[in-house]
Amino acid sequence: MSNQLVNREPARAHERASFLAQQGFAGARVEALPADASFRRYFRLHAGPRPALLMDSPPDRLDVRPFVTVATHLRRLGLSAPEPFAVDTVRGLVLVEDFGDATFTRLLAQGADERALYQLAVDTLAALQRAPMAISVAVPPYSRALLLTEASLLVEWFWPAHHRKLVDPVLLDSWRAAWDEVFDALPPGPTTLVLRDYHVDNLMRLDGRDGIAACGLLDFQDSLLGSPAYDLVSLLEDVRRDVPDALAAEMRARYGALVAPAAGFDAWYAALGAQRQAKILGLFVRLAVRDGKHAYLRHLPRSARLLARQLDNPVLAPVARWFAANFPDWQRPLEVDAAMLAALLVAPRPAA
Repeated sequence: MSNQLVNREPARAHERASFLAQQGFAGARVEALPADASFRRYFRLHAGPRPALLMDSPPDRLDVRPFVTVATHLRRLGLSAPEPFAVDTVRGLVLVEDFGDATFTRLLAQGADERALYQLAVDTLAALQRAPMAISVAVPPYSRALLLTEASLLVEWFWPAHHRKLVDPVLLDSWRAAWDEVFDALPPGPTTLVLRDYHVDNLMRLDGRDGIAACGLLDFQDSLLGSPAYDLVSLLEDVRRDVPDALAAEMRARYGALVAPAAGFDAWYAALGAQRQAKILGLFVRLAVRDGKHAYLRHLPRSARLLARQLDNPVLAPVARWFAANFPDWQRPLEVDAAMLAALLVAPRPAA
């Protein structure tokens, strides 16, 4: 947690207690849950009137309204998103349904049937994308500008971490031009609701529910309207775990049988898979440098392997040429030490 947030914690704790008292949880024991990559925090409430979590989303950092909007929309589509019980948009506090602890990640670590969990995830994604009202929700488009901004995190943070100096703006421009060439060549395709972080950390198996209702959905507040390929590649090219090639191929076939993807889906899958890994390589360095969250650095080797594999696809030829010309040793291990982090932390940066 940043020093600024630590200094605000006493006042924030008072706001949480006041909100909980208003909702009938004055006597509940409050358990802080492990933090994720965002400024958002969750607290489990024990001995209250019903099982619930408190979402604490500092309003100057993160608006809670997108979470409430998308959660409500997903529930209307028949999917299992946590129900928002009470919302304070001014203070950035939401009382939400507690789905428990059975994330797919935990279940897999405990030896659960990997194939069955991925089948449930694919079936749920297909149901979302087949829903006639899937895009009838007030969220922005996944625009070309945003895709380029995200991909540029690799050059703005990962490249400087390797070279221990800031990148020349001309090099950044050439990187963006390479991606423009990729996206210019992609065929037009359908639009769906993209949850953006659709992977095993954010999926849960819910006891007592059948079919796709048994798949609990988390971390969807940044949803946008974009390509159907994005969430599938997020699931099957997961930076947090190795998905066996045979299983990934089987799940892609299962998805294809359920959704009947439009022509050009494979090209979008490759392009967005590479774009996502480029974003992750830069984002995880930024989390370490700017936010002190160094644990994400352990995922960089897998992310690099996934990106390198996508670069073999002819669709990514402009980006592959950029690496060959400007960053040929990008796959070498990133040596992170205190001096490097300190130097990058004080350097001027593009806006987040």
